[in-house]
Amino acid sequence: MPTKKKQKKTSPKKEFAAMMVKQVMQKLVQSAHLKTKGDVIASLMIEGFGSVPVVDAKDELLGIVSEHDLLAAIDDGHKLGAVSAGDIMTCSPYSIHQEAMLSTLVHVFRASDLIRVPVVDVKDKLVGIIARRDVLRAYLAAGRA
Repeated sequence: MPTKKKQKKTSPKKEFAAMMVKQVMQKLVQSAHLKTKGDVIASLMIEGFGSVPVVDAKDELLGIVSEHDLLAAIDDGHKLGAVSAGDIMTCSPYSIHQEAMLSTLVHVFRASDLIRVPVVDVKDKLVGIIARRDVLRAYLAAGRA
């Protein structure tokens, strides 16, 4: 009677160490333009977006507005309907290329106070956003826990 050979099981899970940012990033990202009012940005944040990238007409990344930026505007006595993204955004924010390895981003998150990072292509066009929790979710999904 022939013996059965044990087949090596292949895991459909991606190896975390080999994952790229583009595999984990959120592709549906809400963005604002320089003239977008602060109250509109605050409304986006209430819907679950903790930071809103600011782009030009070509979707090139110009800045980012965080919850902190909105709270600072309020604390400084501004009405959010009277300030625009261009007034309160952090200019030239840290961004990461979609082809970067997740391990690189882990080091960036660890060494900074960043929570979310805009993801850009080679032409600095906004293509997504990635948060700390997205990286942790990918780690757990890869069975690394």
